[in-house]
Amino acid sequence: MIQSRRIAIYGVGLIGGSVALALRAAGFEGSIVGFGRRESELTRAVALGVIDRYSTDAAEVAAQADLHLLCVPVLAMESVLAAIAPACGEQAIISDVGSTKQSVIEAAVRVFGALPAGFVPAHPIAGTERTGVAAAFPELYRERLAILTPAETSSEAAVREVEQLWRACGARTIRMAADHHDDVLAATSHLPHMLAFALVDMLATRPDHDEIFMYAAGGFRDFTRIASSSPEMWRDIALANRAAVSGNLDALIARLQTLRQAIDAGDATEIESRFRRAKSARDEYVALTEGRGDA
Repeated sequence: MIQSRRIAIYGVGLIGGSVALALRAAGFEGSIVGFGRRESELTRAVALGVIDRYSTDAAEVAAQADLHLLCVPVLAMESVLAAIAPACGEQAIISDVGSTKQSVIEAAVRVFGALPAGFVPAHPIAGTERTGVAAAFPELYRERLAILTPAETSSEAAVREVEQLWRACGARTIRMAADHHDDVLAATSHLPHMLAFALVDMLATRPDHDEIFMYAAGGFRDFTRIASSSPEMWRDIALANRAAVSGNLDALIARLQTLRQAIDAGDATEIESRFRRAKSARDEYVALTEGRGDA
């Protein structure tokens, strides 16, 4: 279990709320204070037993904690860091759950001038398409992967404390360079969300969209599930990791153009070859991750 006895969660929604519930389930007996923009959500979080108390003033929350976990959209990280920086002591541990890491590190440098020894960026690979504290549940991180991208200035003690936090939540932890994280996640997480949003948006703007959705089957539901995710959060991710996301979109567009050419040419061999290669890769992925609970 973590050594910190006072935890601040900035953004008490699905992700932050599930951290609090997982820690409670693991036996954490310290205090958890929450920060957010909507007091109605914070009041609900207290009523649900997710947090002990709250404030809509980030600095007030920061003064009550030793470990600070930022669970806000990535482009909101800098404003929250700026608000809490004056209230964070030299021994404070600061981490986040952002889906992009280089943008968060750059924001912290702008706020602090240099990265504090207690600053340890992280990203738990978990979530659902639901939002809000009412969607939080303690098993969200069980057997999932939490990636830590510590900077050279991050103290080993702070890194271990953040690792212990995620392990207490049931996650497996690894360490990775921030730039490599952003490149990998652009391909495996950010790109699929861009595709889901784009597909549903395309169909929704067709004149016959009512009929389209009426006859959509299970495959459409499965493929587009993540298009129900938070538009605000994914807008920020697309912008914060724009270079890697754009590069992967370019690569996919090229693949789609090649597939269209094969279809237009009636090239059955080429079409089936691509589909078989994709099926084989996907089957190997499922076999590799089955039983681990990977998303």
